[in-house]
Amino acid sequence: MISGKIAFVGLGRMGANMARRLNDLGAVFGSVYDAQPGLARSLATELGTSFSERLSDVTASAEVIFTVVSDDEAMESIFAESGDSLLTGAEGRLFINCATVSPRVHLLVEERVENAGAHSLEACMASSITQAREGSLYLMCGGKPEVFERARPWLEKVSTSLRYVGGSGQAAQVKALVNMVMNINTAGLAEGLGLADALGLDLSMVREVFSQTGAASRVLQTDGEDMQNREHSCFFSGAHAAKDSGIALHLARDKGLDLPLAEATKAQFDKMVFEGLGELDKSGIAELTFKGRHGRG
Repeated sequence: MISGKIAFVGLGRMGANMARRLNDLGAVFGSVYDAQPGLARSLATELGTSFSERLSDVTASAEVIFTVVSDDEAMESIFAESGDSLLTGAEGRLFINCATVSPRVHLLVEERVENAGAHSLEACMASSITQAREGSLYLMCGGKPEVFERARPWLEKVSTSLRYVGGSGQAAQVKALVNMVMNINTAGLAEGLGLADALGLDLSMVREVFSQTGAASRVLQTDGEDMQNREHSCFFSGAHAAKDSGIALHLARDKGLDLPLAEATKAQFDKMVFEGLGELDKSGIAELTFKGRHGRG
C-alpha cells in the first residue's frame, strides 16, 4: 500500500464511501472530519481510526487530505485564511479536492494552499455512490502536472478512469458541463415519460423504444425505471442538481451566452427544492411532470 497517512474532510455519501474503499485497501488513516461530528464519530468507529473536531487537527494527522464538501461556501470555510482551517501547519501536505464547486473556488483554494507551502489538486467525480464504494470512479483532474503525478497513486485506488484536464479550475469547468447536460437529459426524460403516462402508453414499452432510438441516454439507463416506479432513493440529489446547474449557468453568463435549456432545467430542480423534494434523487424531478403525482391533477 502507498505509504503515508490519509484523512478525509466531508463524510457524506461520496466521501464516506471513498474512505471505506481506501480502508479496505489498507490505507492508514490519521483522522476523519465532518461538520456534523456524529458522522465523523460513526465513521471513525467503523474504520478503526480517530475523528477530529478541529480542521487543524486533521492537517496535523495526515500527509494526504481528501476533501468532499458540499458547496463553495463550505470549501472556502475549510481553507479559511484565519481561524480553524486546514491551512494551519499545512506545509508539505497534499490536498485532493473532490467536491463539485465552482472553478473560481478551486483557483482560490490552490492559491491559499500554495501560500501555505502545500499542494492542491482538484479531482472532480463524474460517478455516484456505488462507484465510490467500489473504487471505480471517473475522475477529472485539474492542477499542476507534478501535483497530479504525486496524487496519482491515491487516485488510482479510488478510480478506474483518470483524466488530467489541465490547470486548476479546468476540471471543474468540464464537470459543470457534464452535470449541466446530465441534468437537461434528466428533465427531458421526466417530461417524455410524464407525457407517455398521460397518453396511457405502457412506460416499459416506451423506455425500451427510447433505448433503441435517438431518445437513448445514460440517464435513461440510470433513472428511467426509477421515474416509472417512483423509486427515488438518493444517489445524486435534486438539490445538488440545482446547485450544479447554477455553476454552469454562472460560467455561461460570464461568457455572455444564453442557455435556455439549462435555465429551464435549473428552474425545474429549484422547484423540486422549493416543494420539499430536494433530497430525493434527481430522478424525483419526474414528480413534477407526471399527472397525479405530488398534488398534480
